[in-house]
Amino acid sequence: MSFELTSEQQAIREAVTQSCAPFGEDYWLDHDSSGEFPHDFYAAMAKAGWLGIAIPEAYGGSGLGVTEAALMMQSVAETGACMSGCGAFHINIFGLMPLVVFGSEEQKRRHLPPVVQGELKSCFGVTEPNTGLNTTQLKTRAVRQGDRYVVHGQKVWISTAQVADKILLLARTTPIEECQSHSHGLSLFYTDLDRSKIDVRLIDKMGRKAVDSNELFIDGLEIPLEDRIGEEGKGFKYILHGMNPERVLLGAEAIGIGRAALRKAAAYANERIVFDRPIGKNQGIQHPLAANWMELEAADLMMRKAAWLYDHGRECGAEANAAKYLGAEAGFHACERAILTHGGFGYAKEYHVERYLREVMIARIAPVSREMILSYIAERVLGLPKSY
Repeated sequence: MSFELTSEQQAIREAVTQSCAPFGEDYWLDHDSSGEFPHDFYAAMAKAGWLGIAIPEAYGGSGLGVTEAALMMQSVAETGACMSGCGAFHINIFGLMPLVVFGSEEQKRRHLPPVVQGELKSCFGVTEPNTGLNTTQLKTRAVRQGDRYVVHGQKVWISTAQVADKILLLARTTPIEECQSHSHGLSLFYTDLDRSKIDVRLIDKMGRKAVDSNELFIDGLEIPLEDRIGEEGKGFKYILHGMNPERVLLGAEAIGIGRAALRKAAAYANERIVFDRPIGKNQGIQHPLAANWMELEAADLMMRKAAWLYDHGRECGAEANAAKYLGAEAGFHACERAILTHGGFGYAKEYHVERYLREVMIARIAPVSREMILSYIAERVLGLPKSY
């Protein structure tokens, strides 16, 4: 593994930054206030080809790896777009990987090009109110009736459902009591988000307001058989294929936000004069910011290692989880320190750093908590007994 970006990777970072240039921090502050989805930003990223960076070239994408996708998302976050920018098309990178890997040729040719071109938006329907991270206990049922499935159930924390045309939906097709394992009997579908059968309710939340989060109530959604991904009952196995890339991307995005915060803090510390000297001259300001830089760089190395392992077909569960954990912690600490460096002005929206803190918080919570990652490492890496 080289510690230097390749010329192609460096070009990606520069080009992504250029694509984001028309959408400055005031743009994101406005959308943070209004809650409006950044449609023009989404369209610009689609036009530049970024939505399909990890989609195979045969279906209109660039066919690049998770490493390049992570660098792209990190670059978006670093511009100050934070999670609102990344979340607008986050699902394009990790969420559709099960379709890319396990979908039929007909499904891939039917579904992937419109997503790459920005013609359709998708959402990822897995989490439920009463199961949380215990995915095998999902209650949403899909009952086959001839050439279709009829679905009833409930989902929560579903991003972009207010604007989505399609949904990648995980539902139980075999009652859990009839399965040999709790992970069996779940099936994966990629189908129309039919709003006559799905009630989408917005959740008002702390950060990333420009990208909606929702609760879904599904009552009689009919899904054609041709919209099932892979075999019936193997959906849990399929979505696992997207989980490690998702952790890598979340870590990369959090690091990007942390770098944006650190950049703001250092600039302010150089400019702010108190007691006839810049506050950045004080070691009480310098040292915490220096520690933030080191923490962010260390997290970035783990993130890039996890991405490299995934792209080379290696086992990367521990590294991907560690990348998400370390990136989220480093990003959060940098954002917190940026506010403290700004003092009272850090509390003011016009300086943006308070928005950074609200945006980065989600990386510490989703898609898996810090505590679950620590338990995973303790069990899978250190060989300690399972604690739950």
